[in-house]
Amino acid sequence: MALLVLLCTSWGIQQVAIKIALPGVSPLFQSGIRSVGATLLVLFWMNIRQIPVFEKDGTFWWGMIVGLLFAGEFILIYWGLEFTHASRGIIFLYLSPFVVAIGAQIFIPGEHLVRIQVVGLCCAFMGIIIAFSESFSYPTRQMLIGDSMLTGAAFLWGATTVMIKASPLVKIRPAKTLLYQVGVSAMVLPVASMLKNEPGIIMITPLIACSLIYQTQWVASITYLIWFWLIRNYPPSRLASFTFLAPLIGVIAGGLLLNEPLTFRLIFALLFVATGIYLVNRPFNAKR
Repeated sequence: MALLVLLCTSWGIQQVAIKIALPGVSPLFQSGIRSVGATLLVLFWMNIRQIPVFEKDGTFWWGMIVGLLFAGEFILIYWGLEFTHASRGIIFLYLSPFVVAIGAQIFIPGEHLVRIQVVGLCCAFMGIIIAFSESFSYPTRQMLIGDSMLTGAAFLWGATTVMIKASPLVKIRPAKTLLYQVGVSAMVLPVASMLKNEPGIIMITPLIACSLIYQTQWVASITYLIWFWLIRNYPPSRLASFTFLAPLIGVIAGGLLLNEPLTFRLIFALLFVATGIYLVNRPFNAKR
């Protein structure tokens, strides 16, 4: 439980860390730095643990697809946060558990939704409608663009999770699965940054440097490996019920650290989404 609270806190603060670094490092270039650094750290970890990198296990093309989905997800996250608040973005990003819940019905044998999980999906959907309605009050509609991009990122994140569970990737070591994701994105994201004509590094301050280190060494490397370790050793249904903490922490962090507005409508939407995530992922009695 302590590790799960630590992970959800880290993931909730990540969007705030991205926003902090945006004035000094372009969004896609920033994401590229994160992936390159994480790739090197994961390779270092695999070398220490003597985990083979080039073992023929039939997962190469699956890994490439997952890596492209992962890269697309972070293109949308980092770019989308140029248009919307971190506290809003975290709400839309954490639609991903619902994408997983629906995708599992189609692609993963034996998965099914019970009544309380359907209620959870509807509850979260209402929360997103409430949050989206706030964007229309902005004349430029920039927040609507950012919200849509973060929603797209949530879809790609969920699709990545479903593909891992439904493909041979589920049988390999977690470190190699993570390497596919950060490794492919390390090649794609810098190219995307160049195609967007980003300036790259504009300035580096101690705060921006700390943000990049936090994203690379902690979030993209250590927390993801911890999460995969937890999945291997504990029931996933119990783990997943804790993920509702991340959007709660993200919204609070955005308000406290970035002085972003915590409107009543946004908080009300967040409560709907958090409740929905909990209901979808809570342990249930299969006999009911």
